[in-house]
Amino acid sequence: MQIIHARLTVNHMVHFQARLDATFAALSDVTRRGVLEQLGGSDASISDLAQRFHMTLTGMKKHVSVLEQAGLVITEKVGRVRTCRLGLRRLEEEAAWIERHRQLWNARFDALDELVEQLKSKERADAQRKRK
Repeated sequence: MQIIHARLTVNHMVHFQARLDATFAALSDVTRRGVLEQLGGSDASISDLAQRFHMTLTGMKKHVSVLEQAGLVITEKVGRVRTCRLGLRRLEEEAAWIERHRQLWNARFDALDELVEQLKSKERADAQRKRK
């Protein structure tokens, strides 16, 4: 039973990491972030998005596909028009991951500040001893 639990934990972590990778890859592009901003206001067809971002339909389809794979966008085809809307993902896991790392780096910078202050104090003390 212990082995099964460990395997499930590892699989969960792999899935979690893959999901983070897909989300951050999707968000790494300025056009895709712009598409998300646009869709935050209202749904739009791929043609509308391509026109707004001065892109070819093929280029916009690729961007939308990346966003769709990350679960950030949902598309629906009605007739010849493919409409895009924001997906159901709320980025809570990604925000929590960022927050954990922000806290880690803040702690490291605080420790570095403390070390610098200790070294400065020691340097001042050494300088005063040399003057005497």
